[in-house]
Amino acid sequence: MIITQKKPIEELMAMLEGATKIALLGCGSCATACATGGEKELKEMTAYLESHGKKVVATAMSDYCCMNMSTKTCMKKLAAAQPDAVVCMSCGDGVQVAAKHIGVPVYPSNNTMFLGESVRLGLFEEACHLCGNCVLGTTGGICPISRCAKSLVNGPCGGQKNGKCEVNPENDCAWIMIYHKLEELGQLDKLTQTRPDKGYADVSYPRTINIRGKK
Repeated sequence: MIITQKKPIEELMAMLEGATKIALLGCGSCATACATGGEKELKEMTAYLESHGKKVVATAMSDYCCMNMSTKTCMKKLAAAQPDAVVCMSCGDGVQVAAKHIGVPVYPSNNTMFLGESVRLGLFEEACHLCGNCVLGTTGGICPISRCAKSLVNGPCGGQKNGKCEVNPENDCAWIMIYHKLEELGQLDKLTQTRPDKGYADVSYPRTINIRGKK
């Protein structure tokens, strides 16, 4: 799940300066789960904007703002209302998809934080850095890139204290967690495997994956 947090409303209002007619786009997946862009938040945003002199001329909910075709359909509806600007209440990817399909500015109401897991209602933990070279098979299913403050791939730094990270003492040391998990699995030999350090030499952004083959 892509975890988002609401931007300070003052930032959004500054972006909307000079725009009177506003359209809103919500997201029915991640942003809804994060309470940053669901039906409830659309209604709250509508009420806030209209109480501050804006006119909300249209709203729409995309099942997934990151899905091009469904969001394109929503944007046609919003474009028909001739807004001065669109507020997209999704992750940053959803904002970019929405912006492709309309000729007015599209502004984000959220900050995109990380790819994470829902631990329980309202609590999210970062789980994956989307690094493109997954090592989970050798680390007991615990990601050292996201769970270790230094993203170390070949064991702990030696700075832990009482099992806690020296960078953030509120966090458990990822590599102690990995050790205990591999011990539980009977796979402690995997600790001796050398993993290549992470780097960007082999990565050229933006990346594209086409599972249908070359066009």
